[in-house]
Amino acid sequence: MRIGVIGAAGKIGQMRVATILAEPRAELAAVMDMSMEKARAHAHGAPAFDRLEAFLAVPMDAVVISTPAHVREPLCLAAFAAGLHVLSEKPLHHTVEGSRRIVAAAKAAGRHLGAGFNMRYYPAFSYVRDVMQSGQIGEIDHIRIYGGHEGLPKFAFDWEYKSEISGGGALWDVGIHMTDMARHLMGEITEVYGVASENVWKVRGSEDNAMAIFKSPEGLPAIYQASWIDWNGYKSAVEVYGSRGMVRGAYAPMENVLITMEKTGGAPRRTVNRHRGIQIAEKLRSWKVTALKSFQAEMGEFIDLMEGRQGLRIADGHAALRAVEVAAAVPESSRTGLPVRLDNIGAMRL
Repeated sequence: MRIGVIGAAGKIGQMRVATILAEPRAELAAVMDMSMEKARAHAHGAPAFDRLEAFLAVPMDAVVISTPAHVREPLCLAAFAAGLHVLSEKPLHHTVEGSRRIVAAAKAAGRHLGAGFNMRYYPAFSYVRDVMQSGQIGEIDHIRIYGGHEGLPKFAFDWEYKSEISGGGALWDVGIHMTDMARHLMGEITEVYGVASENVWKVRGSEDNAMAIFKSPEGLPAIYQASWIDWNGYKSAVEVYGSRGMVRGAYAPMENVLITMEKTGGAPRRTVNRHRGIQIAEKLRSWKVTALKSFQAEMGEFIDLMEGRQGLRIADGHAALRAVEVAAAVPESSRTGLPVRLDNIGAMRL
């Protein structure tokens, strides 16, 4: 597969380029960035561009769009118009309407849209889903999910936290991954009831905290929080509770806990995995070690998706859209005091 990268000079864009170079089934077709100097610096011998029209003139099968969300729509639409598949970073767009237009363009073009929810491939979280589906913890009763960090000090640029260009606050940042994780585990989110506040950083339209209850079409509930005031630093966690045990997955550090019982209320068996190899690798190098591996797995499944394979872990365009719709629904529910109901859109079909 010939794959180009838009936004190749960015922190994540550079990692996306690296995954293409490392993938035996892929070839880096071209790169694009805001300036030729930046593009050439990260081209690794591929053609480099600072103009979209010239970039899209290069023969390729797909494009990875690794740019801020507020400039992504015209890039996605142009790529689909050129007959290309797209892997987009998250959130898909900084508005619900823009996200819907991108998904509609993918469907009209008959092209695949993959969403950059790479945390689906983190060992701690993939383990949770595998355990949940295996039946080891019995009938699933509810899910708890959390994502947080200390907020504005984490950001290098104002487009990362100002709502008019980011979409919003914690829900659109660390929370967007965990919203997708909730849907990934639940199957779908069709009801959102929550509260959002801006009491700490006081950035208009960018919530410091969001707490919500999600429901699946079958009534499975998830308790959710996204926070920009976790003074203890970055962390994400998922807990799934069933009739015969529970499973927990967490990151920073990577960790799993599994508790199982022969019957409800029986003697618990506890299994803990601290993922020491990952923890040591991150301590010696950085968080990028884990992120890069997840990007590599995601890139492999993006190619699988383009080749028509089914039953993949990769997030599709509907997953990207629903995460944005939920991010908008929590403040709306907070404003009205009422739940927001969403259609059951399921998996994206071309």
